[in-house]
Amino acid sequence: MLSRFTAQRLHNTLQHLLILAGMSLLLAVPAWLLAGSGGVLWAFGLVMLTLYLGGRIPARLVLARTGAGVLHRHQAPQLYRVMDLLYRRAGLTQQPWLFYVPSPDLNAFAVGDAEDGGIAITEGLLHGLSLRELAGVLAHEVSHLRHGDTRVMSMAATMTRLTIWGAFLVQLALIAMLPMAMAGEIRMPWLELMVVGLAPVASTLLQLALSRNREFTADLEATALTRDPQGLADALEALERRNGMWLTTLFGRRQLPSWLHYLQTHPPTDERVRRLLALASQQGPRPPSSRPSHPLVETRPERQGHRYWLGRPGNRRQ
Repeated sequence: MLSRFTAQRLHNTLQHLLILAGMSLLLAVPAWLLAGSGGVLWAFGLVMLTLYLGGRIPARLVLARTGAGVLHRHQAPQLYRVMDLLYRRAGLTQQPWLFYVPSPDLNAFAVGDAEDGGIAITEGLLHGLSLRELAGVLAHEVSHLRHGDTRVMSMAATMTRLTIWGAFLVQLALIAMLPMAMAGEIRMPWLELMVVGLAPVASTLLQLALSRNREFTADLEATALTRDPQGLADALEALERRNGMWLTTLFGRRQLPSWLHYLQTHPPTDERVRRLLALASQQGPRPPSSRPSHPLVETRPERQGHRYWLGRPGNRRQ
């Protein structure tokens, strides 16, 4: 019998493939109506080109927008010990890199990929989470690096943009053909045109669903790296308490209306926590989270601007 972990991994993978298949079909319809099979080949050729080029965009271009600074080993030795362990368990051979963002927000994000990238963490995250919780968050971001999720989402965004442009061009062609259609000289492919009309919205919703799928998968892979689902669950609940305050102001409650979940890039936190706790129930009790006795970052890097990052030939040459 499959374990809960394996079953969830297979479910996430199947969902991922089905979403990409749906986006591919939506892209193929306007491309086929515009230029037949050649249009479909051109459209998917552009998608593959974007996937290839997207993996070669240096991480420093993203870091330049955040004003991040490089967090060296001597500045955060405890965090780098955690990163070394996570990289080793993930099978990543590159040297880990951490970047510091002087922001009070509780946030962390992966930049680049496993070959040329790292993980950026904010000042708010360092103050708001314990080391155990931070390990879960870092493992989540390592999973994004390991599976090249930035490239996957770049490809999905390109597919959605091409679908939108293709649908727009088909609508222009339809307007041009209306006189001939009204004269009975040509037959309008009404079913295909209806699909084209709905394709941009459907592709956007599928892109958001793909993003949520990758978040679920990263949660799952993080538990395999840390072997501590409870730590990531506690971190997510802490992030929800801090970042969910705007929901109370906007909707008068902490939970989003159910229909808005389909417009989010991340799954509902309670669903993510529920899945993690289901995995944690299979393990023995772990000690509760505690604050580290020493600061995790001994000296903060200076905030760096665009000129600093854009002038570097690579993230690793410091």
